[in-house]
Amino acid sequence: MHNEFDWPLLYSYRRCPYAMRARMALKVAGIHCKIIDIHLRDKPEHMLRVSPKGTVPVLCLSTDEVIDESLDIMHWALQQNDPQRWFDGLSDEQAQYLLSQTDGPFKQALDQYKYASRFPEKDPVSARESAMQALIDPLSAVLAQQHFIGGEKPVLQDIAIFPFVRQFAGVEPDWFSAHSPEAVRNWLTHWVQSDLFTAIMQKNVTHI
Repeated sequence: MHNEFDWPLLYSYRRCPYAMRARMALKVAGIHCKIIDIHLRDKPEHMLRVSPKGTVPVLCLSTDEVIDESLDIMHWALQQNDPQRWFDGLSDEQAQYLLSQTDGPFKQALDQYKYASRFPEKDPVSARESAMQALIDPLSAVLAQQHFIGGEKPVLQDIAIFPFVRQFAGVEPDWFSAHSPEAVRNWLTHWVQSDLFTAIMQKNVTHI
């Protein structure tokens, strides 16, 4: 590695939901990072050297300590400082289930829906319905009873799940507005309009 980098260093991509949730956790934890917003078709040599899988986010803590999974970055950041007690959701089986659905069957269906041309053997409408059944419906059942996944305050799972629901809503905004559960729409709007999300989505930001 090169010594000219400042540590911690975060390789990110502004619109990637995995990178979004990592940046939100780092921001809340007060971890100041230098951000390199990559170009997907021209990934930095240094990033590929420290994380050959070539996906973001990648958090370089030093010349020999690298975290390249978004949930691991969230956990590391909150282990340093968890001022809003997002870790309270780690013991919640319901919250953990929703997160496992997000990173599993929901993400698979979301890709087939959003990137339909990549999956010509899949029906995008069926993929949309699979995504609804995998996450949106069970998420609605939780949010119909409380403001956040963890209850009356956010937990890690809210932040880890939100960027993917945002991505799902953005495929067909009019359809989502007309057919998604009101509780999910309200929850999504809260996070989209939050100061935290606004801060981590600023263009041309080199530090958080």
